[in-house]
Amino acid sequence: MPLKSTAERYGLVAITIHWVTALTIFAMLGSGLAAANSADPAAEAAILRVHAIMGICIGVLTVLRILWWLAADRRPAAPSGMPGWQAIASKSVHYGLYGVILVMVSSGVATLLLTGASQQIFGGGALPLPDFSAVPPYSAHGILARLLIVLMLGHIGAALYHQFIRGDRLLARMGLGR
Repeated sequence: MPLKSTAERYGLVAITIHWVTALTIFAMLGSGLAAANSADPAAEAAILRVHAIMGICIGVLTVLRILWWLAADRRPAAPSGMPGWQAIASKSVHYGLYGVILVMVSSGVATLLLTGASQQIFGGGALPLPDFSAVPPYSAHGILARLLIVLMLGHIGAALYHQFIRGDRLLARMGLGR
């Protein structure tokens, strides 16, 4: 498989970034829920340590993906026969995902910095953790997490629609099947 995308299929770099990011986002959502529901401050700090590291990784991967598209690669053409409104919806969801991810990373980092929790999470400072809800970026982080889930459901639903209803083998373009 070539590193760069062709007119029919995404290249290895785009596919790898996509699937690593997707899997990490699912883990992030799970760790965020686990941290929010943890009654043990030490366990919450340990979960948030992993959550924060994964968040930074997702942010870096997203920036790399955007730079890859801008500097080195092109996206395959839209599936033939795709109505204009679907092409607009597709672009809107993709750009929405990139934007929400980058703002979520920023709001997560801002929450850690504004509350001083970064020292507790990464440096072993005294527990319990501060009240995250006391800073505005935390509220934005929660709202964006819900928006991210909606965008992901739209993205996944559209991919499955194309694969199984339209039969245009969209998933094969992203490395799943032929």
